[in-house]
Amino acid sequence: MKIKVEELELYIHIPFCVKKCQYCDFLSAPAPESAIQAYLDQAMREIRAVSRQYTAYQVKTVFIGGGTPSILTPSQTQRLLEQLDQSFCIAPGAEVTIECNPGTLDAAKLRAYQNGGINRLSMGLQSAQEEELRLLGRIHTFREFQSNYALARSMGFENINVDLMAALPGQKADTYARSLEKVIALAPEHISAYSLIIEEGTPFFERYAEADRLRAKGKSQQLLPCEEEERNMYQLTKELLLQAGYHRYEISNYALDGFACRHNTGYWKRKNYLGIGLGAASMVKNLRFSNTSDLYKYLKADFKNNKNAYTDIYQLKINEQMEEFMFLGLRMTQGISAKDFQNQFHKDIEEIYGQVLNKHLNEKLINKTASGFCLTEFGTDVSNYVMAEYLLDA
Repeated sequence: MKIKVEELELYIHIPFCVKKCQYCDFLSAPAPESAIQAYLDQAMREIRAVSRQYTAYQVKTVFIGGGTPSILTPSQTQRLLEQLDQSFCIAPGAEVTIECNPGTLDAAKLRAYQNGGINRLSMGLQSAQEEELRLLGRIHTFREFQSNYALARSMGFENINVDLMAALPGQKADTYARSLEKVIALAPEHISAYSLIIEEGTPFFERYAEADRLRAKGKSQQLLPCEEEERNMYQLTKELLLQAGYHRYEISNYALDGFACRHNTGYWKRKNYLGIGLGAASMVKNLRFSNTSDLYKYLKADFKNNKNAYTDIYQLKINEQMEEFMFLGLRMTQGISAKDFQNQFHKDIEEIYGQVLNKHLNEKLINKTASGFCLTEFGTDVSNYVMAEYLLDA
């Protein structure tokens, strides 16, 4: 009798960076080497303790994010990867990603990544225009990005993602297009292209919040690209990447054939995922829980005895699971499967969502596929409106 092995996606958070970017609201900050080392020691303890609960799971993907994980020294990264390999059952051929900021990479770090099993790099470029990079508060130039990218290629990395941002303050569609064209010329396997969001608590919020509010109301303002300009950038992204052979598999993500990010796809398909590190979130068998976001509390947590380790522990109700199935699944261009809905919830999707599905079909927001439903181009353009309609009454 064949025993079904549970699958697990693993995320490791490294909350440190060289300098906080002007737009960033992620859980990250510069820190002295002593704090970084203390944090890594605690993360190792967490990995050893928590992994004992997941001996029946096989890890299909690992994503080391931040912050800037590439600020770790080669030996620090090597220790982390060795601990993961010793503690978890990592599947053969697992996708193992690390986020890297240009200006923080060198040959020794890349060699440590290869030796530790990392086979995918995610490089945070954001813009190929020097003025825009300075505005964002990035620590690198485009030339430094090109140098780091070329080094990674020369050392044999064959799966690289590049992050690119649109709708930056003062940005025009033609300058954004030039950045996009420069990235396409490098032929990365994956491109994440998304619009800037003005997040509360950032320097950008202090500077641009009022302009963002006016833009949302369709009113004139001078600091941020207007809605029409942002739509032009959005359209350019689709057109230029399609011409270059990238297929759009999720609202903001494009890949060459065979290079869609398996880790992020796992999130959108609601697979089990476990977060390690400060503020890291998890969802295993519809139980959500998170690590504390307080660094002092995290360093004092007793993971071995499960004391002061987790916050926000919450078992998702069946209606909440259905909602997530819909609005996460519809982010992907392949859409959702009616059979998967039936298998997970033991109900026909039409029984639960028939009225809203018919409405969206009539409004040409979704298409019916051989297996279920997917967003149309128009539906993708107004996806926030569409997703909200799949929320169920309690």
